[in-house]
Amino acid sequence: MDDCIIIGGGPAGLTAAIYLARFHLDIRLFDCGSSRAAQIPCTRNHAGYPEGISGKELLARMLAQAEKYGAVRELAEVEGLRLIEGGFGVRVGEREHAARTVLLATGVVNNRPDMPNELHDTALAGGLLRYCPICDGYEVTDKRVGVIGTGSHGMAEALFLRGYSADVTLIAPEAHALSDEEVTLLDEAGIARIEGPCGGYAIEGERIALDTAEGRKDFDTIYPALGSVIRSGLAIQVGARADENGCLEVDDHQRTSVPGLFAAGDVARGLDQISHAMGEAGVAATTIRNLLAEQKPIRR
Repeated sequence: MDDCIIIGGGPAGLTAAIYLARFHLDIRLFDCGSSRAAQIPCTRNHAGYPEGISGKELLARMLAQAEKYGAVRELAEVEGLRLIEGGFGVRVGEREHAARTVLLATGVVNNRPDMPNELHDTALAGGLLRYCPICDGYEVTDKRVGVIGTGSHGMAEALFLRGYSADVTLIAPEAHALSDEEVTLLDEAGIARIEGPCGGYAIEGERIALDTAEGRKDFDTIYPALGSVIRSGLAIQVGARADENGCLEVDDHQRTSVPGLFAAGDVARGLDQISHAMGEAGVAATTIRNLLAEQKPIRR
């Protein structure tokens, strides 16, 4: 039986693997290969990289560091999780691995605009499409910015981006669903509103363009504010509590409501940032080590 199985190979999962391996624990990491961090062309607010670093390069470095200390990563998707005597059963295909503890670091999946994958990836790589204004709002300073969304979520993202540019437009994916108060806040901020539906995305010159109810519009960058899918289903299978959006509820030590099951990163309620995910993983890994030591002393 492993001391801990980590599910997820993004910044949280790999940070936990580094810590747990250096605690001389027997661990295993399963990675389905779809970390959001891998899609980041260049992150410039991650401390220690003044010129920025791509998400793929950051993950590669973290994996090399974890493997240096004996962590084992397997590219595979975990399909099931169940409680067994002394811990958990983690199902991967036809196999089941037993672990005393489990750390879920499965993250979230962004809801994308309706566009071909090739166009999406090209626009993302070129900074024409962005998903995280906290991460890269600085890069759109004083540029023409479109936000695809509506309601409180779309409004909040547009207002946040107003701190970087005076030229922000909120475009409804179908039709705007804004309260009078939300309309007032947008008007006070000088944020334009365009009704949906929208579509027909294309890269035109150095901008990204789309069709709207007011004709074709182009922008330096578009931010989809369409929400995301929280990948918390495995934890919910074994009874872990989650909020209405699916984010797992954790305490100050990243413990879920199920003893021995931990969560770190975007799958847990909190700030969706690499630095935050790494900090949570460090807390979770140390708590896991101490929990296991209470059950059986860890000695050389």
